[in-house]
Amino acid sequence: MTLLCARAGLGAVALASMMLAACSGDDSKRAASGDVTSGGAASSLPHFDDLPEGAVSVLRPGGETTCSRGGEYAFIVRPGDRDKVILEFEGGGACWDEQTCSFAGSIFKETVDADQYTEHLQRGWYDQSRPGHPMKGWTHVYIPYCTGDIHWGDNVKTYGQGDSAVTIHHKGAVNVRAALDWVYRELAAPQKVFVTGCSAGGYGSIWWAPEVQHHYAVARVYHFADSAAGVITSDFFQKSFPSWNAEATFPSFIGDFRQATSLPVLYQMIAAAYPDNVYSQYNTVNDDNQTFYFVAMGGGDNAQWSAQMKANVKSIEDASPNFHAFLAPGEQHCILPYDNFYTVEAGGKKLTEWLSDMVNDRPIESVSCDGCAP
Repeated sequence: MTLLCARAGLGAVALASMMLAACSGDDSKRAASGDVTSGGAASSLPHFDDLPEGAVSVLRPGGETTCSRGGEYAFIVRPGDRDKVILEFEGGGACWDEQTCSFAGSIFKETVDADQYTEHLQRGWYDQSRPGHPMKGWTHVYIPYCTGDIHWGDNVKTYGQGDSAVTIHHKGAVNVRAALDWVYRELAAPQKVFVTGCSAGGYGSIWWAPEVQHHYAVARVYHFADSAAGVITSDFFQKSFPSWNAEATFPSFIGDFRQATSLPVLYQMIAAAYPDNVYSQYNTVNDDNQTFYFVAMGGGDNAQWSAQMKANVKSIEDASPNFHAFLAPGEQHCILPYDNFYTVEAGGKKLTEWLSDMVNDRPIESVSCDGCAP
């Protein structure tokens, strides 16, 4: 169910997009994450109990939801236990300026292909029939991505001038809000919610995890970002946030938006706001996709990316005792969509066991593959 984007041979255009590389309520609740317009009418969508259990359903909320170039948006639901819910954010690149937004389809995912989500459900963690699945039987809500803003945007912006101008609907946050409005209506009081995403979806997961906890005040919320370490240039937020109007969707109840100058700082702010929650990351020590974009934006080689990734993780760990990391060997980008989700291990611990401990409220610690620690 995750799309992994092709590497665009655009040199610098390949972007300061680490953040990109995913190649993959009510009014009071809405205000909690900025003034995000509710994207669609939850009341017009089918009820949870009307969806076939264990099967994939495609829900099209309409309204203000949209993809980057005006295409239809949809989200995906596979009903299971209504007390235990997975919220997964899809990855698929990003854009924020004339150069990165003008190449149709080459840098970021622009459409929602509903057929793709209904046909490919037998790999990786999507196959809940596999022995050892840490969330077997949970309801799975999959939030596709097609807006170039890592699920953070609420803006329509035209890049360039004249015949070369391109208008992008950075409405990722509006789309997320439409999906969450339906979830909040249909699943009023889940006991556990697992918020996750691969690559760019990993950035969506950390941005929206506090909103989910804010709404479900008594639920246990667990966070797991897959291959989204945030190794980017120092000015990336300053460049991208205005294009996306990310400030409007920021969960302001966790602190001052202006303090969120890097991904580690964002993690620290969120973890401090919800000290009883678990926040986490999964990375491979030489992630080829994250490294590719880091090199393309002039950030350095693989060794430098790996060192900065470890430094980012350590800075969050040092400030946030409720944050933990799983550092695996190899170069693979993203683990959730692949069959080795069930076999990968680090420090003698399988990822599936680590996640099972997490969602069953057993103590977990950061683990690292042999020879991978800083």
